[in-house]
Amino acid sequence: MTATRWQTLLLTAVGATAVTWSLLRVLVTRGGTPPEVPWLVVAVEVLIAAVVLAMGWAVRQYQQGRRPTLDPMRAARTAVLAKASCYTGALLAGWYGGQALSLLMDGDVPGNGERAAAAGVAALGAVVMVVVGLVVEHFCRIPPPEAEQDLRGTDPAAS
Repeated sequence: MTATRWQTLLLTAVGATAVTWSLLRVLVTRGGTPPEVPWLVVAVEVLIAAVVLAMGWAVRQYQQGRRPTLDPMRAARTAVLAKASCYTGALLAGWYGGQALSLLMDGDVPGNGERAAAAGVAALGAVVMVVVGLVVEHFCRIPPPEAEQDLRGTDPAAS
């Protein structure tokens, strides 16, 4: 599995922001109301990030020799969960960022300031998910075997 590139995540978030903003602009011009973002969303995002970080920390402790055993399937699942956290966080950051942007553009409408704040904080919570996912992906990298390191360190012409 290859490492997730932050550029891909940024492009995903920016694309989701643009699509969300466009759709909400159409909705508002037709007399609709943008959806409200419950404050509970932020708590759920932070909880997900904490679970991913805890699982990644267990993998890191094993790789550093501080944990005697770790099921290889659990480590693989942790790596996949970290990647999913990255992409989900990027999409959610775009979704909530687009909502905040749309609501800020209609700041004169009563109640939009509070809605924009809730969407902005939810976008920040999603960014936390992305960062934690990238960190845990780093924790799950397997170092190359020592034998391969020794071969890479020797000069073929010297043999």
